[in-house]
Amino acid sequence: MTPERFETLAKAHGGDVARWPDVEREAAAALMIAQPALAQGVLARAATLDAALDAWAPMAVTHDLRERVVAAAPVARRRGRLSAWFWGAGLSAGLAAACASGLAVGVALYDVSQPDEAFSAVLAGYDDLSIAETGEDA
Repeated sequence: MTPERFETLAKAHGGDVARWPDVEREAAAALMIAQPALAQGVLARAATLDAALDAWAPMAVTHDLRERVVAAAPVARRRGRLSAWFWGAGLSAGLAAACASGLAVGVALYDVSQPDEAFSAVLAGYDDLSIAETGEDA
């Protein structure tokens, strides 16, 4: 284990090596034996931060403060049923109008006198459509 890795682990897991991941403890112990001054300095700095974090406690909120915050919060506006219905009806009417106009433009632009090749190829296979109606062979 490098001194940099030891310091990174101390910053992440604290000054108590027992809190470190199991796979890192053996290598940390070897570094602590090989470089005791470095290890003691790093662990002491981490232990100072651990003590400061352990001493911290959240601020207590009084009932009066909580009530004032709740009273000052904006109130959500509710939509009326009628406005929601109009919004949905308007959206539906808009979509229906878009579909109808697309269909109208498609029909207006389609030239029936000049069928495309694929349509002609399909129709070429049907010599006489009266067979389907009467059931007789031509």
